[in-house]
Amino acid sequence: DHLSKFVTLRALKTKTAAEVTYNLIDVFCSFRAPSILQSDNGRKFVNRIIDELKYMWPQLKIVHGKPRHSQSQGSVERANRDVQDILRA
Repeated sequence: DHLSKFVTLRALKTKTAAEVTYNLIDVFCSFRAPSILQSDNGRKFVNRIIDELKYMWPQLKIVHGKPRHSQSQGSVERANRDVQDILRA
């Protein structure tokens, strides 16, 4: 969450669209679906299965960052770095 900086993590065995979608649905059901889901343009988010999420939650807006422009993903990149630091400790 950009405002609160709340992060929830899931360990994934793969990066397949099916596994990502399953885990997103689990998060949405646990905390409620967000109004905006920000993607880093990864292939797993442009798959037709992700379109199923939009069908299930029509109010969900998927926003794609600018390719090769990490500044547009600034807070996400920072959170990822913090998580990596914690995992290495």
